[in-house]
Amino acid sequence: MTKGTGPVTRRLVCTELRGDGLLLRPWDPASDADAEAMLTGVTDPEFKLWNNPAKPIEDLAGAREALRNRARQWDEGVAGSYCVTDEVTGRILGSISLISVYWPNRNGTIGYWVLPDARGKRVATRSLGLLADWAFGLGVHRLALDHVVANEASCRVAERCGFVGEGILRGSHLNADGTFSNAHMHARLATDRPATPATSTTPADKA
Repeated sequence: MTKGTGPVTRRLVCTELRGDGLLLRPWDPASDADAEAMLTGVTDPEFKLWNNPAKPIEDLAGAREALRNRARQWDEGVAGSYCVTDEVTGRILGSISLISVYWPNRNGTIGYWVLPDARGKRVATRSLGLLADWAFGLGVHRLALDHVVANEASCRVAERCGFVGEGILRGSHLNADGTFSNAHMHARLATDRPATPATSTTPADKA
């Protein structure tokens, strides 16, 4: 079959990613440290400001259930959720996921967050670069992500990694108070020019 034509049926295979000082490994449902990090990340006020999960995690039991769900998605090959760690120390820094891939169109969606005490060190930028390279290597053609328009830090991460702003998704984010916010859509294609690695770690670079 000629590359880029016809239907593609594939599945994600659980693996680790290394580079730029990071190790991206699958979350471990049996690890207390992983469960505690997950709970800290998704109950952080800044995370809750920009995200409204369908099933909020409120305690360690919920965090462990979420990790089991992520492991099951790896097993099924439908999504890949990574625990972002320091490559040398193993310290947990955040999370990044290839949430879904629609293989007939070779499109994927990405989501990420960084723990409060790991911000300002380009963790999101570095992990997004690693994940994008991995996904394109699998044959994904288009990767997309979106963020609430007011989330300027997430916008900078996307732009630094070569994810081009494509427009506004009106009223696509449901806020905790029942109101709706606009979101900014970004995407990067496998055929786009490689992103230029960022070196800045100024206070404004929260992610």
